[in-house]
Amino acid sequence: MRIGLDIMGGDFAPSEAIKGIKLYLSESVNPAMLVLTGDEAQVRPLLEEFEIPSDKVQLVHAPQVVDMHEHPTKALKEKPQSSINVGFHLLASGKTDAFISAGNTGAMLVGTMYSIKPIEGVTRPTISTVLPKENGQLGLLLDVGLNADCKPEHLNQFAILGSLYAKHILGIDQPRVGLVNIGEEEGKGNILAQATYPLLKENKLIHFIGNVEGRDLFLDKADIMLCDGFTGNIILKLAESIYDITKEKEIKHEYFDQFNYENYGGTPILGVSKPVIIGHGISKALAFNNMIKLAEKLVQTDLPSTIKESFKTLADQ
Repeated sequence: MRIGLDIMGGDFAPSEAIKGIKLYLSESVNPAMLVLTGDEAQVRPLLEEFEIPSDKVQLVHAPQVVDMHEHPTKALKEKPQSSINVGFHLLASGKTDAFISAGNTGAMLVGTMYSIKPIEGVTRPTISTVLPKENGQLGLLLDVGLNADCKPEHLNQFAILGSLYAKHILGIDQPRVGLVNIGEEEGKGNILAQATYPLLKENKLIHFIGNVEGRDLFLDKADIMLCDGFTGNIILKLAESIYDITKEKEIKHEYFDQFNYENYGGTPILGVSKPVIIGHGISKALAFNNMIKLAEKLVQTDLPSTIKESFKTLADQ
């Protein structure tokens, strides 16, 4: 297994990324080969400083970096030797099995669409986030920002993508799917929610339980919670603020510790043909370590192939 890692992506790169690699190698019995894309002049001394074994990583020189503030499409065109561009080339050409970056999110999304492509039948790939439940379990919220405006058929597909991710990666046998709404009754909500409900109800590839309200998100009512990316991103940022406030106020409780994004690493783009993971721009060592572990699991389970088979079934319904 070969996992590509943009070593220059993120506010604290490349040093925190390399610390994350060291942590991953120290915890893994049979680690994947890590293929790093980045500026050799900056990265090589750090690999030596942190005593990263040369037989565990391969460094591919990529002298350019797509900065966080740059326009994604323009930057990718003007910087063909950027660490993100080179990483996607390695993934598309089969030289790596997955690709990770905590760099420019827009560039990662554009790069994915141009180089990896969506799985046939998937009209819009999506991104998700895990939501800690009060009973210690995890739920999945999607979309959380990739698709600000959605149609009912998009949410119906997100339900399938989220269910497969929850089953094969989070280990939930029969994920319960809930539609985020302003009430439990079937006729509630805006035009999008009202039109989505009957599609989910008829979808034989998911276990739909009806509407879930905002107060249900952190309770054990559903495993998959569906919404458009505009709503999902607001919920995500609210959840992040909860963790920030507890840290600032020095409120210590194991439940609030679950809101630390670094424990989950990053989020995969669901619905594309190969594993691509986007990390938070402020990722540090722990987050990079967990992103690598997530990539490893995505490759081992071959989730894209499972998604492909499910969408063939959907097309035949």
